[in-house]
Amino acid sequence: MVSSKTKLAVLVALSLLWLVPSTLLAQEELKSDGRDTAYVAKILGRVAKNISAVEFKDSASYLAVRNIVANRYFELNDIYEERDSLKKNPETKPTANAVCDSKLYRSHFALAAKLSLYLTDSQIEQVKDGITMGVVKVTYDATLDMIPTLKEDEKVQILAWLKEARELALDAESSKKKHEVFGKYKGRINNYLVKRGYDLKKEREEWYKRMEAEGRKP
Repeated sequence: MVSSKTKLAVLVALSLLWLVPSTLLAQEELKSDGRDTAYVAKILGRVAKNISAVEFKDSASYLAVRNIVANRYFELNDIYEERDSLKKNPETKPTANAVCDSKLYRSHFALAAKLSLYLTDSQIEQVKDGITMGVVKVTYDATLDMIPTLKEDEKVQILAWLKEARELALDAESSKKKHEVFGKYKGRINNYLVKRGYDLKKEREEWYKRMEAEGRKP
């Protein structure tokens, strides 16, 4: 039987892990061995933009997060290449998507877990937005701008769906596929608003008029 004092000591020890400086954490290594150097450079450039909104506490944190996000791109590339290879074989084709989905599931949650060692929840949100081209904020802000009479519960629902779309888009194999995920959710949002009584055609026309009057580009 474990004593209450022992349990308390364990909890205290675990809580102190959050206070360990990032410089003392095991550094995330860039897993670029065997990969085309031009491809690696392209990914690193993309990641630099993905995480540019984050204010890092030190260079070690920046490097760790950069490597985590870059390695996720490498991992996704490997997962989808394996899927495509399995689909070429008649024997493995039926299970190709299932194998892919299983690996994506583990990879998806591993990303957030690794980032949490160096970033706050809000900073992780910034990284996710960076990877998904900022579509959540752009779409949410545009929807509120187009329909200023939206109720609070409607705003909450719209944002929740957009963030759900973002989670799925994080696993998509390309920018095009990411936008396709958001496109499906935008359709869901539009259907929801129509059912709530909004005339989207009229709302959009009025929105364009307001933007033109304010000198904004529709």
